[in-house]
Amino acid sequence: MLSYRHSFHAGNHADVIKHLVEVAILMYLMKKDKPFCYHDTHAGAGLYSLDSAQALKTSEYQTGIGKLFHHQASSSALQTYLGLVRELNPDGQLQFYPGSPGIARLLLRDGDSIQATELHPADFPLLQTQFQGRRHCRIEKMDAYAGLRAMLPPLHKRGLVLIDPPYELKTEYQDLVKGLQQAVQRFPQGTFAIWYPVIERASIEAVIDAIVTTGIRNQLRIELCPLPDSSGFGMTGSGMLVINPPYTLANDMREALSEIAPLLGAQVQWTVQQLVEE
Repeated sequence: MLSYRHSFHAGNHADVIKHLVEVAILMYLMKKDKPFCYHDTHAGAGLYSLDSAQALKTSEYQTGIGKLFHHQASSSALQTYLGLVRELNPDGQLQFYPGSPGIARLLLRDGDSIQATELHPADFPLLQTQFQGRRHCRIEKMDAYAGLRAMLPPLHKRGLVLIDPPYELKTEYQDLVKGLQQAVQRFPQGTFAIWYPVIERASIEAVIDAIVTTGIRNQLRIELCPLPDSSGFGMTGSGMLVINPPYTLANDMREALSEIAPLLGAQVQWTVQQLVEE
């Protein structure tokens, strides 16, 4: 089934947490001169118009980037994240929002490599156009976990793997745990960032527990919930489970989340928690 289109959800509060974590990790990796690899498993279209019919149908960006776009940030990761979004909107009007591979394209250096997979027949060609002419880039119309098997380990022995399933199918949670274990075995020195939705708390806790009990070391949980659990509004929050996080990531995210929480709403809850030690 290939019905999921991120254009309906671009820029929402889930994108904010996902892309803040992505930016913070990439900024850390860029502190060294040596190149690294960014791999995106469910890459989407790479760039989204917030004036499109899909975006306007839900207006989800108003729960996320719409509340932050004009904010003058003080934390480093938030400054960089908002700067990238403003780079796409130089007239100061919020019209375009980058997907996770789009953020990597804007932020990474020429020598860093980008790998991305996407299966949707409409989104894949849009993704391809974002990377035309870029060196050290591989964009494939391929299943996410087949892509991990085909492209990991990368040529560069440092990197970030972003795993962002739509969780439309009942098997996707099991596929995630199995695919993650295989990917970490292939690229044990890499950083892995897995996005997850908070819709029904017990279900997502079961998935987190399954990943914790794999024996994979050094797992950091970062979660942002604008609404209380089971409030009847569908996805009430989301989070990132990061394996092999930079040692700076927990503090970076505490600073960024404490800054944005009051901007996103009065009921916002967030957490940064080490689930498994190194």
